[in-house]
Amino acid sequence: MQDKLPVYPDERTALFIDGSNLYAVARALEFDIDYRRLRSELAKKCRLIRAYYYTAMFDEQEYSPIRPLVDWLDYNGYTIISKPTKKYTDAQGREKIKGNMDIELAVDAMELSNRIDHAIIISGDGDFRRLVEALQHRAVRVTVMSTIKSSPPMIADELRRQADFFLDLDDLREQFGRQDNTNHHEPSQGMSADEY
Repeated sequence: MQDKLPVYPDERTALFIDGSNLYAVARALEFDIDYRRLRSELAKKCRLIRAYYYTAMFDEQEYSPIRPLVDWLDYNGYTIISKPTKKYTDAQGREKIKGNMDIELAVDAMELSNRIDHAIIISGDGDFRRLVEALQHRAVRVTVMSTIKSSPPMIADELRRQADFFLDLDDLREQFGRQDNTNHHEPSQGMSADEY
């Protein structure tokens, strides 16, 4: 298997996963990420400082389909950053649920920027273009992972162009996709807050 990750052994690296965005990409590409393989491969190839997973969750009283995944990630080396979803009524009177984690991801990336050499951001959200630029100004290399192979593409063009490296998750299917015969107990990705 050809390794596509642009990481180096002595490079201090942090992984930032936009959970709802990754869920949408995985659904569009019809495969689930094997989080155990993703983290262990990175840890073998570089100095993985931290692996963050960002998601909004229903409050404790309500069942959240993503809870089993979040619990599994928490016990398996990921730092979970979450906040409660917010309910609101849109202009047409429909009840919606919002759970954007962009600010949390950006703040954590900037706080770590003087202690890392490389940031890997799994998201296609164009709002992160300015974050990527700010990290680059601090001499941090930035890899963005999403996909252009879905219809429509799941990554904003300005984010893809700003990144030092862009990796299409579809090209990483063999390296980081879940195998049907996995014998560990990693739950599937559930639903994102944006899906409710």
